[in-house]
Amino acid sequence: MSKPAGQLKGRAARLTRLMPAGPSNAARTPFVLLVVLLLGGGLITLLLLNSALNEGSFRLSELKKRTTELTDEQQSLQHDVDASFEPDALARRARELGMVPGGSPAFLDPAGKVRGVPSKAAPAPVVAPPPTTPVPATPSPAAPPTPAATTPAATNPAFGTAVPDTSTASGAPAAQPSTSPGR
Repeated sequence: MSKPAGQLKGRAARLTRLMPAGPSNAARTPFVLLVVLLLGGGLITLLLLNSALNEGSFRLSELKKRTTELTDEQQSLQHDVDASFEPDALARRARELGMVPGGSPAFLDPAGKVRGVPSKAAPAPVVAPPPTTPVPATPSPAAPPTPAATTPAATNPAFGTAVPDTSTASGAPAAQPSTSPGR
């Protein structure tokens, strides 16, 4: 029962192809581990980079929202400032401060000659304060009543015009409106 020599060569050749006599599986293990580690490190790096980009994107959207809010607030404040410098608002504030429109102006030319006829400003008509709620008839014993209506208006000697009385019923000066522009 001997087998022909040609068959042995064919089987041996097949076995040689299936199990090469070259490098063993033990020699391939470090190379496979290196490739797995490189792929895993690359994936982790991509994950971290993606997370950082997403965090930056969220921060950017928050900053854009805040910028929009601040721009709206700035425009609102600018509108308020612009409204306070309109001619009607300036005239109203001037009247509240007791100012009156000026008379006709006069000018000096370079030779020192007066051009035009200067005139004094006309005093502003005295406007009665709005009616207030009635005060009880019994005065307080601590302070005698001094109604604002009986206090005479002072005269401003610099301009010769009447200055409205700013004291309250208790005799304390009333709060004056702010003269600063804006708020």
